[in-house]
Amino acid sequence: MNRAHVKRLIATWWSHGLKKQTIHNILTPLKEAYHHAMDEGLLTMNPVARTGRLTRTREDRRAHVAPLTAEEVRLLLRTAQAHLPALFPLLLCAVRTGLREGELIGLQWGDVDFQGRFLEVRRGIVRRQVTTTKSHKIRRVDLSPQLTAVLQSLAETRALEAGLTGQPRPDWVFLTPAGKRVSETTLRRAFYHCLDQAGLRRVRFHDLRHTYASLLIQQGAKPKYIQAQLGHGSIQVTMDIYGHLFEGDDRHVVSRLDDPPAEAVQDRAGEAKSATQPQPHLDTVETALA
Repeated sequence: MNRAHVKRLIATWWSHGLKKQTIHNILTPLKEAYHHAMDEGLLTMNPVARTGRLTRTREDRRAHVAPLTAEEVRLLLRTAQAHLPALFPLLLCAVRTGLREGELIGLQWGDVDFQGRFLEVRRGIVRRQVTTTKSHKIRRVDLSPQLTAVLQSLAETRALEAGLTGQPRPDWVFLTPAGKRVSETTLRRAFYHCLDQAGLRRVRFHDLRHTYASLLIQQGAKPKYIQAQLGHGSIQVTMDIYGHLFEGDDRHVVSRLDDPPAEAVQDRAGEAKSATQPQPHLDTVETALA
């Protein structure tokens, strides 16, 4: 069995009306069996691993979207600067790029292009292990001027620290105060502490990704741009998660399809006729005014 077989099986179960929990109950023991085979060295991959997105419905995706508002983001960042300054660049990067938790932790200086003002997402960190990105592809994400300046300052500070200690600059962009790569547990603990200090509601760290997307939508970003920035495999995924944020009362747009009122047509015709008539010579005008 390979990944394609698993996808076809799940599609068949959906078409026969099986519930999400039923499909999950079927896949769980199958997934464990493949894990056991890998432990024994019989297989090198588990085709049933990470099937959550294959059984996730549109309603499931939207139910977990809890973005912060622009004002809440500003308060969060101000609190981080005041109480957890080492966390500030990472949080700013999260809300200005929409990178996933593991992608942020896995960011290296070689991935950042300060001249072009973009970064490339090349890897992720899952359970302290370096992995590929979720899509197994490299994606380019644009950087805002503020984020570019903060990362540039951080890079210069790291270079100065390296020069003083005689040690090479660490490859990882985001480090703990002890100089170690940030772990998922440490990041979440610091994030929740920052939320509490700011008096903000408890949201997941992943909701910073949703926050980035929602703020882009408020700024008028097109769905395809948001898809590219977030690294979604298709525009359908983007619209399933954030489509409701684009919704509004667009009934007035239909009215624009109608023919204009007869009076407006006559007025425009009169204007056009007047514009094509020959204008009186300047001498004639001066004679009439004399």
